[in-house]
Formats: sequence, structure tokens, C-alpha cells
Amino acid sequence: MSKNLVIAIDGPAGSGKSTIAKYLAQKLNAVYVDTGAMYRAITFLALRNDIADNTPEVINLVRDLDIKLRFEFGITRVFVNDEEVTHNIRTKEVNDKVSDISRIPEVREELVKIQKKLGENQTIVAEGRDTTTVVFPEADFKIFLTADLDVRAERRFKEFLEKGTEIDLDAVKSNLAERDRIDSSRKVSPLKKAEDAFELDSTSLTIKEELDMLLEKIKSLKETEPQ
Repeated sequence: MSKNLVIAIDGPAGSGKSTIAKYLAQKLNAVYVDTGAMYRAITFLALRNDIADNTPEVINLVRDLDIKLRFEFGITRVFVNDEEVTHNIRTKEVNDKVSDISRIPEVREELVKIQKKLGENQTIVAEGRDTTTVVFPEADFKIFLTADLDVRAERRFKEFLEKGTEIDLDAVKSNLAERDRIDSSRKVSPLKKAEDAFELDSTSLTIKEELDMLLEKIKSLKETEPQ
């Protein structure tokens, strides 16, 4: 690439942001930034410390943490104060609580600072439910990824099964619907489409179709760069 790019992907839970972001990062030789993993890490630690419902304690927790992401072999490894929590942050318990933790203003403020620094001197593909509007409002290319609720629930249901977690599909759908409601209505960094974002409905698309479409859009963007 002739210059470092910031590509930001936004959209509701289960729309496939993480999957397409990983593929884009690999194709573009970019750094993949999973902002959602950071909020999940905070949520996991809050649950482990039995303070998830104590907002002041959660705020104190996040201000004292050193969070690092490493994208290796298609997997985002998450470290907090040098402790790896990669596999701890994808549980149903974390899923059920992460929206509540994410809407605490002071938590978002601290994590956004970290996320912004990652995009200063390297090409990144960042995904999360405010990357196009709050974290990287000046991103070179913004994507708002959507999909029908039923399709998103089926995708998330399969993820749980693949990890050996038994769960009811209706429960997954209900959780996603509630997360949509919380994320869209929160006062700080609500889920919404940036005006200049490219909206892509992945309901009936394969991953390859999504990837090809987005790579073509990014190629067009690069071709219009000043020489």
C-alpha cells in the first residue's frame, strides 16, 4: 500500500464482523484489531472478581489494566496484565453481560484511547460496534455490516456448539435481540451507521462473496489516492 489505511467495520452482534475483518487483514497484510475482545476481557475479569454489577469497581478495574492483542494464525489472543484470557472471554456468561459493561462511559473512554493509538502508524482493520462513529470517525474506509436476526442467531449458535457449549437457539436469538436493544439505545457510543459507511447485508452472502466485494471497494479507494 502507498500509505497506511484505517479500515473500520461496524454493525450488530453476530453480523460477521470478526470473520470478515480477519480475512481482510490477512489479504491486506494489515493488523487486525478486535475491539470487542477488549470489552469481553473487561467483562470476564469483572465477573471473575464478582464486581460486574458494581460500576465504580469496574471503572477502577479498567483503569489499572494493560490490555494487548496478538493476531496469530487467524486467532486473536488477548492478554491482560500478561495473563492470557483468550478462551475465557467467549463464554455465555460473558456474552450475557458484555453489553452492560460496554455501555459504562468510563470503560469506553479508556479502551477507545488504546484503540486509537493502534491506528496511528500502521494499516489496521478494526471491528466493533462504534469503530466507524467514535473510535475511527476519520477512517479511510468504513463498513457497516448487517444480517437478519435469525441468520445472526444461527451463526452464533453454531459457534457455541463448535466450542462444546450446549445452548438453546431461542436463547441465543433472545440474547442477540437484547444486545441490539442495549447497543442501539445506550447514551454513549450507540450502535448506528456512519453516514459515509458502506452498508453490506451479509444475510445471503458467502464469506468469499463478502470478501471479494469489500476488496474491490478498497482497491477502488486506493486507485483514487493522490500519487
